[in-house]
Amino acid sequence: MSAALKIAIGSLAIGVFVLCLKTVAWWITGSVALLSDALESTVNLATALAALVAIRIAARPPDKNHPFGHHKAEFFSAVFEGVMIIVAALLILREAYFAFLNPRTLDAPIEGLLINLTATALNGLWARFLVRKGRQLRSPALIADGKHLWTDVVTSIGVALGILLAFLTGWWILDPIMATIVAIHILWSGSKVVKESLSGLMDESVTDHILDRIRQIIAAEARGAVEAHDLKTRNAGSVIFVEFHMVVPGDMTVYDAHEICDAVEAAIQEAIPESLVTIHVEPEHKSKEQGAISLNKSQEGN
Repeated sequence: MSAALKIAIGSLAIGVFVLCLKTVAWWITGSVALLSDALESTVNLATALAALVAIRIAARPPDKNHPFGHHKAEFFSAVFEGVMIIVAALLILREAYFAFLNPRTLDAPIEGLLINLTATALNGLWARFLVRKGRQLRSPALIADGKHLWTDVVTSIGVALGILLAFLTGWWILDPIMATIVAIHILWSGSKVVKESLSGLMDESVTDHILDRIRQIIAAEARGAVEAHDLKTRNAGSVIFVEFHMVVPGDMTVYDAHEICDAVEAAIQEAIPESLVTIHVEPEHKSKEQGAISLNKSQEGN
């Protein structure tokens, strides 16, 4: 079982526990803000399950119908999570609307707050862990799940402040007002998750930092070749696809050209472990002055 899969299973367990805590907090207080917070935790549970399924699919080896693997499955999960965040925000707005129409005094607000804040602390710790491990494992699903949980943390803090102010002032209308403010924040966060996930589905290139690192490796390791050009990269879940053309002297043997390709590929994969490299070898007359990586002198252009 992969590390990402184990973490996804852990998210499910924590999601169930947090949902139970928040449901108890709502039940003993009757707060619409706490109900909204519990609704978002229900979404958290659904998205954690989606992340688990996506990670299992992404880990499958290439097959006849998917020769490049199943890596993009995690992006579909991240899109789903973003959509579910938006759905949660709309549900919160609905509950807040009815609370505006009929504001009520809350029962046992302090006890409910303490239970809710316990769940919030647990979510905050787990959200930071998910984002950190997701970046280490290059898992879009874990990163999206962590960011989603962090919006839940912000939601819970806002809810707690609203209920505390309502309790201190007696203005119970603050309960639905805070729920509305938090729902708007969640809508904004959900739209960002969807946007980032769609970028991955559209074969977005790697960051400039990683691209520069790949160029440096090619320039350093392709000894005996003339130049490299048409460097292209794309992200697909935890995998980075790298491809470029490498120009070699016309009298170079196939064996020697292949040895150079192997050396470059090994160096790139050592620096970027989750990379798949494709190199197209060309003779000298295919050289390009513009946008080429010179291999016989210092690096030029792109």
